[in-house]
Amino acid sequence: MTVRSAASVRRPALAAVSLAMFCVQLDAFALNPALPRIGRDLGAGGGLSWVVSGYLLAAASLMLGAGRLGDVLGRRALLTVGLAVFGGASLVCALSPSLPVLVGARVVQGAGGALAMPVGLVLLTHTYPPALRGRALGWAMGVGGVATACGPFVGGVLTEAVSWRAVFWLNVPVAALAAGCAARAAEPRGGSAPRPVDGKGLVAATAAVAALAAGIDRGPVWGWASGRTAAALTLTVALFLVFLRCERAAPSPLVSPALLRNRPFVALTAAGAVANAATVVFLFVVPVSLQGPWRLSAAAAGAAFLAPAVAMSVAGPLAGRIGPARAVGAMAGCLGLSGAGLCAAPAATSLTGYVLVATGCGAALGMAGALTLIATQAAAGPELAGEASGVTKTAITTAAGLGVALCAPAPGTSLPLAGVSCLAAALPLAAGARRGLTPLR
Repeated sequence: MTVRSAASVRRPALAAVSLAMFCVQLDAFALNPALPRIGRDLGAGGGLSWVVSGYLLAAASLMLGAGRLGDVLGRRALLTVGLAVFGGASLVCALSPSLPVLVGARVVQGAGGALAMPVGLVLLTHTYPPALRGRALGWAMGVGGVATACGPFVGGVLTEAVSWRAVFWLNVPVAALAAGCAARAAEPRGGSAPRPVDGKGLVAATAAVAALAAGIDRGPVWGWASGRTAAALTLTVALFLVFLRCERAAPSPLVSPALLRNRPFVALTAAGAVANAATVVFLFVVPVSLQGPWRLSAAAAGAAFLAPAVAMSVAGPLAGRIGPARAVGAMAGCLGLSGAGLCAAPAATSLTGYVLVATGCGAALGMAGALTLIATQAAAGPELAGEASGVTKTAITTAAGLGVALCAPAPGTSLPLAGVSCLAAALPLAAGARRGLTPLR
């Protein structure tokens, strides 16, 4: 295959995954500023938080199985289906006449995103050769980073200028274009036959993650000491034990034991979960602080947050240039820098200083997030890329819910707490890097 023909085969896959990341990440963060308007327009007195929570819960609970299902059903096919489901649900969201319809459509949106995200990463892993794989994943992460960082600002602007429904209307053509690109992407051939999916283990794992995500998400609302929170966490433990029992008895476990014994993969996934929780805290607290302690208007706060947002967005492509042999050390450095910045930000004495510290944090957190997905794919290797993507995406998405819960009770102290967590996660990674721990296989 010539260079030009190879590129023409790869481009649709990269375009599809990048656009999918943009849609899914935008909808995870763009609706928070629109919730009051949604409540007024739909006459909803309560339950508005489920517009965001339903989406995140569905995405977190279904990602684990999506990676493995892509191995069996085909990554291109599942990516196309996921994008079609996401786009169709976006259309229903835009036309929703009531809050229950909107929440139901948001759950379906989350399910579509859960199908698309893990298999999209695996499709790029199999489509691009090792020399180009990191850069391709980095570009896709960068596009997703744009939506992550600018989501609240875009949601606020569209809500004020047009309507909250415009956020969903924006998704429809983008998701349709992404689905069209996915349908044109080449399905990689060759390799060993995919292992069958352990159905019982998949159901138990999905239910366990859903119960955990519900407990984390609703804990601040129900109260951490309430009976409902305790019941959700108890159910999580019980379902996890059922999952372990199913895995021991299954001839083909849902998560390969080789993946769990892969120290670089486990270390990078755990560090990525910490980084993602810190990122959510960062995206929530910094814009609020710009409008609160620094007393900026919403428009001025959005403009001031533009520099951190851009820094976070460009970090993805830069992360793609870091080779697997240096990924663990780079991840440790990013966590260390972001941890120091998060701890120092509340002590800034000027707006300029605060924005500069936030920009450094945005760059470090964006780099850490991209490295998590790029390096874990390298650690797992193409043969385990599907389940590795599902495990990593489940861990970091659930951690995002923990970040939201961390912000709710004490926004003023959440930045330093997130910073300390990043510093604590950086230490074992730095030690591992010195011992030669690397995802290069």
